Amino acid sequence: MESKNMETVIMTVDEVAEYLKLSKITVYKLTQKGEIPGFRIGSSWRYNRELIDEIARVGTRKSA
Repeated sequence: MESKNMETVIMTVDEVAEYLKLSKITVYKLTQKGEIPGFRIGSSWRYNRELIDEIARVGTRKSA
């Protein structure tokens, strides 16, 4: 059973969009370009919150 104090570390597109103050379409585009790392479960995208936090702190993960 999950503790009430534990945060969910996996986020949906909706959650990432809200968290970063972006539209869902922008999140999908950034994922497609490799600027936001994500993974698919079936037809749905999921994101690791720790990686999203890192990107928010230091910028994109895409190499030049």
